[in-house]
Amino acid sequence: MNDDLAPLTARIDRTNELLQRMLAEVAKTPSTHAIFVDAGYLYAAAGRLVAGTEDRRAFDLDADALIEALIDKARTVFADSRLLRVYWYDGARRRIHTAEQQSIAELPDVKVRLGNLNANNQQKGVDSLIRTDLESLARHRAISDAALLGGDEDLVSAVEAAQGYGARVHLWGIEAPEGRNQAEPLLWEVDSQRTLDLDFFKPYVSRRTTHTGEMPGPLRPGREDVRFVGAQIAAKWLASRGRESLVELLPGHPYLPGSVDQDLLVEAEGLLQYSLRGQADLRRALRDGFWEHLRAQY
Repeated sequence: MNDDLAPLTARIDRTNELLQRMLAEVAKTPSTHAIFVDAGYLYAAAGRLVAGTEDRRAFDLDADALIEALIDKARTVFADSRLLRVYWYDGARRRIHTAEQQSIAELPDVKVRLGNLNANNQQKGVDSLIRTDLESLARHRAISDAALLGGDEDLVSAVEAAQGYGARVHLWGIEAPEGRNQAEPLLWEVDSQRTLDLDFFKPYVSRRTTHTGEMPGPLRPGREDVRFVGAQIAAKWLASRGRESLVELLPGHPYLPGSVDQDLLVEAEGLLQYSLRGQADLRRALRDGFWEHLRAQY
């Protein structure tokens, strides 16, 4: 009898050994998250909240800095997870990038997906792009968590598709001055939800003003000038914070925590006497100068 059971026992032991190896590999694999931004929802809701209008022509949005802030927020929410990338969904005529969209597409770890804009400037095809990416990434186990910044009920199918492959979908919303700006069926479907408030968006949205009969504004500084200012601020930051703070900051390269990034922006604008809001290339030069000085000291 024992001889008859020996082959079965050996197969069970072998199966258990393989399962243990597989579980050990899974345990060593870091969780991965991605951020999905419906830019139509973002501009409308953030514009209404901060500038009092949904008309994109009436305000500037510093997308470069805002994306950094979203990445920083995700780093705190998904503490034991690494970022795959940020997906930015927007509309454009004939799916041709605008200058602003091209600037966003050039950011590290950002992928821009474009739907169409109809005659009424309404996005078409964006929801299906979000669903395709969410479903594909979840199916291939490329992400374990998805932070979705949006509010349209049509996104419900995208959430369901990702959840069907085991991914968790976390809905991020923008504070509404009154009522709601996200569909209830979407709120019901997601795994968690959080709302980003006025204080979060204030640094990145500014209402445009028109001036007539005034002297022209200050000349736009060059990238190298801005990079030098970034290095100056880094030297001051290091002198006041010390090397311990530097060691804590370095693992996040090339991203800066939202509070550090905002302080860097404000101080640089004071030194340059020039607004860097909405100036993605100059903001990158500023951060480059800041990081280059800090990394040279380590």
